Amino acid sequence: MQVSGFTIARNAVRYDYPLRESILSILPLVDEMVVAVGDSDDGTLELVQSIDSQKLHIIQTVWDAALRDGGRVLAQQTNLALEACQGDWCFYLQADEVIHENDLDRISASLRRHDQRYRIDGLSFRYHHFRADYGLRDPLPYRRQTRIVRARRGIRSVGDACGFGVQGRKLVTAHTGAWVYHYGYVKPPKTMAAKMDFFLSLYDGRDVSVGMELQAEDYDWDLRTCERFTQTHPDVMADRIAAKDWPTPHVITLPRWRNRRFWAGLIYKNSRTIRRLLSRAGSVLGSHSAA
Repeated sequence: MQVSGFTIARNAVRYDYPLRESILSILPLVDEMVVAVGDSDDGTLELVQSIDSQKLHIIQTVWDAALRDGGRVLAQQTNLALEACQGDWCFYLQADEVIHENDLDRISASLRRHDQRYRIDGLSFRYHHFRADYGLRDPLPYRRQTRIVRARRGIRSVGDACGFGVQGRKLVTAHTGAWVYHYGYVKPPKTMAAKMDFFLSLYDGRDVSVGMELQAEDYDWDLRTCERFTQTHPDVMADRIAAKDWPTPHVITLPRWRNRRFWAGLIYKNSRTIRRLLSRAGSVLGSHSAA
């Protein structure tokens, strides 16, 4: 059983992504690490090249401006990296996602356990989402995502690269029980504002080039659903955490059962899911009636 790791990156230095930490966190688990480095002008390629590992396989790509809307370029770039993988299983991490060393054995055991269960297409992970500070965790965003998929099944990154799909059916997945540590919203406020302006342009189609992002000295983090995080972070994040040099915004954290904002957000998320399922059911029933 061979395992490939893969990720994509563009201007990771400018936008302060923990790309190096992300790659290092899964190197012990993979036989190769494919990194698709987009056309950057901030030293992203040199950052990846500085990682001393023969497992690295770097491919240089160009991001297609015609795919900016809806985040489609993110999936397109992810699929370029996926296509370059040689392993039986392909382990995807985004440039702001890191794996804890305490979970490596759990992930390895899950891969071995499901390797001969051919109906399993992929393996999913739980999530810690951090906001503004390494000690603040937001429990409201997505709780699970598929991050390991089998090769050579026609599985593709879909949408804005948050998940995977295969034509004609849903993926059959199993839980690893491991966590992904998501640090995409822990940056200096000025960097956070610029990163979000560029990131949102990948969805709304605006042409926001490097150096032309929103320039703001502060960033309005919404921390109303956050909780204190008291567990350990991955060892590879130690230097980055120690180097944090911006003040943590003042926030009053409430127990989840008392946090009305959390429950309102959860109800809204679930109602969207229910409406989506009802819409699909209505489409299916309508097609059956027409037949």
